[in-house]
Amino acid sequence: MSTRNEIGLQTSSHPLLVNWRLCGICLFICIGLWSTAGSAKSTVSDSEAVLRLIWQAGNAATDEERLNLLLQLAKRTDLSPALKADVSRLVHEIEEWIHNPDLPYFWRKIRLSGTYDFGIAEKSPLFPIVQFYHARMIVWVVLESGDIWGNPNRRRTMLDNARALFEDAAAAFPENPVIRMYLGEPIPPRRHYPAVPGAPEWAVYQREALERLTDIITWWIDHRMQESGAFGGGWGDDCEMWRWWTPVLIGFHDPKITAAQARFSRAMFEQKHMKDGYTSHLYDVEHTAEDSADTLTPMMHLEPDNPEWSARVLRLADLMETLWTGVNERGMLQFKSTYFNATRVDDSPRRACDTPMHVRAMQPTLLYWQRTGDARLTRLFRAWMDTWVDAAARAERGKPAGVLPSAIHWPDGRIGGLGEKWWDPENHTEDPLYVWPSALNQMAYALLLTHHMTGEDKYLEPIRVLAALRLRYLTENPPGPLEEGSEMWCGSKLGRITGVIAKYRYLTGDRTFDDLLRGEASPYAAFCYYGEGGALSLALRNTAEALRLNFEGYTSEVRYTDRVLRFPSLFGQNGMYPEPVVSIRVPDPALLYSTVTGDMGDALYFPLNAVRWLTPPRDIAALVTDCSNETFEARLFHFGTTPRQVDAELYLLKPGSYELTLRESASPTTVLTSSMFEVSGLRCRVSFELPPRRLCVMRVSRVSH
Repeated sequence: MSTRNEIGLQTSSHPLLVNWRLCGICLFICIGLWSTAGSAKSTVSDSEAVLRLIWQAGNAATDEERLNLLLQLAKRTDLSPALKADVSRLVHEIEEWIHNPDLPYFWRKIRLSGTYDFGIAEKSPLFPIVQFYHARMIVWVVLESGDIWGNPNRRRTMLDNARALFEDAAAAFPENPVIRMYLGEPIPPRRHYPAVPGAPEWAVYQREALERLTDIITWWIDHRMQESGAFGGGWGDDCEMWRWWTPVLIGFHDPKITAAQARFSRAMFEQKHMKDGYTSHLYDVEHTAEDSADTLTPMMHLEPDNPEWSARVLRLADLMETLWTGVNERGMLQFKSTYFNATRVDDSPRRACDTPMHVRAMQPTLLYWQRTGDARLTRLFRAWMDTWVDAAARAERGKPAGVLPSAIHWPDGRIGGLGEKWWDPENHTEDPLYVWPSALNQMAYALLLTHHMTGEDKYLEPIRVLAALRLRYLTENPPGPLEEGSEMWCGSKLGRITGVIAKYRYLTGDRTFDDLLRGEASPYAAFCYYGEGGALSLALRNTAEALRLNFEGYTSEVRYTDRVLRFPSLFGQNGMYPEPVVSIRVPDPALLYSTVTGDMGDALYFPLNAVRWLTPPRDIAALVTDCSNETFEARLFHFGTTPRQVDAELYLLKPGSYELTLRESASPTTVLTSSMFEVSGLRCRVSFELPPRRLCVMRVSRVSH
């Protein structure tokens, strides 16, 4: 048996990566067997030429190169009828793979049967190439489908099948780098970013990660953005791409990337199904909200003053007020159903639930409220959050008092849906999409925002209860199965609440849950609150290393645009192999976003990004170390060789007079730049010159009068 090193296949000993001459002999024999009497005029040299083209096609590094080689093969006059027909079929399939504007065009066949019929028999010398394409289809359907990925046995079966296909293809074409990539042998980077003298470790890794992420984003713009503005995964998936663009899109200003997002957002609202300001498709809120939430929210970050976007955002408030919500029998405002569109609400009793997922429908409007303080939105969102505070406080149907429920039923306002369990409203067919805790974090962020906007403490109480339950669970660490629906069971399900608590601590200064944060906080929150710089550098290194390898796995191989950064997960536990390939890491764009903006969480719900650097995300590292409504501080390192003009927008400072200073970290008493400026609105702009290759500290402080 062969062994596998930490990065994948050992090319010298793995039995699947056999000597190419042996493969050539096998292919030669296949071609001979595949020939018919009608090809008797073919010479040995002709057969060798055919073999050579198939060999080259199978080992080609790109689909385009492979297609060109097969087109050359198709022009030959010495092919048997059977082989000629197979070449024609395979050319057609590869053209579909390359040119079909619907990237996952094959998904229905794979979902239904687990296979895709190429019409080419196993005895064909082209069959190993068929196996290569078939395996890729299976892998991407598994990566996309939550019901498959979340089912360990089904995932194992399908990935074992894909791996077997890849291994057969690798045996025939051992020089194909993409086949080897899927089998755990990474494709090395084409570009390297050597360390620069004086650059701290965090800056070296953050810079590399930003550069490589920018390369991936621009590849998608250059190679996948269509005339319509779509990217090929379907509008409902394409719109989600901005979520992993945020370190670059929101943290910096790259004109090309900013323009691409604006183009896509406008294109979305030009689609027929969006003519009324929200989708016309009648389905559940998690899916119907995508097309508006994931196009308007980034534009609220990029162009908050543009009336085009504010009008679209306020249209959602109109729909919430006039169509989607009503006053229930308890006298409180709530959504009437989980299923609705721009013109209709599904009033069937089983679907008549308000849920934490409904925050998604109002995501961009919540951000608009946060930025403007609009009085109408204050009344609307306060009334809705009052309903959820009331529901959380009730101990009803077995739900512990203080815990936010899975749903609030309409019109009676009772906890949960028509299901027997309070934690499973049974309001949707895609279990466990709405099963508690579901989108609980979204609701917690909405409550935290409402506290921030109103100053009312009651909106914090459900958050405190959840944090206390999580901390209790971690402290007591109870053995054995937990009673479903119990407090301890709730605590066991709240692993993602820590991001909310990090922002809670930032806003309130309350350190009650520091023990929870110390154990589960993000590396950036741990750095800001507890000075854990080593852990932050390690996390940035992991992301840089994740993006350093397998560029194709993030670009040309991707078939679902809501899974662009998902490829490395193939090599985790129960992935392509039962045991993980530990050297293949998963990138963390949320970490990059936090470090460059100062936001403890992501940019989707209640973002607290303190800054946007109005400079391209190249040759620079920026680590925000302090931000409040009166101060801002960041460490900056410019990797270029000449001074760099940097503009920045600051978002969290309250009105007043401020001083900006720039000092070299190695000589903190020496001021490189000093200037005064006024803050009078929601944001302000500052400018300074950043010297090359010197770690600097930018400090903004309010000046007392």
